[in-house]
Amino acid sequence: MGAERLLAAQRAGEKIAVEIKTFLGDSPITDYHAALGQFLNYRLALELKEPDRKLYLAVPVAVHEAFFQREFLQISVERHQVNRIVYDPVNEVIVQWIS
Repeated sequence: MGAERLLAAQRAGEKIAVEIKTFLGDSPITDYHAALGQFLNYRLALELKEPDRKLYLAVPVAVHEAFFQREFLQISVERHQVNRIVYDPVNEVIVQWIS
């Protein structure tokens, strides 16, 4: 899960796409802005090509616990309806699904 990429998969019969982000840049807010822009563009593309596929943004657990708990980020992900997957990059497991 170390590389940033977009994956298509199924979860409990539901078609999903997952944009995996590492947030390894110098600024988490800059990384978030880039991730959000890509997420919104990917979601629009999916709406046009595969409207039955639901998009998720995958973020490392440490980033989610430290950065995504800030009020600004909570409002942003709610307003932009960003579904998230919180993952542990060391053990390569999903910790939480947030829709």
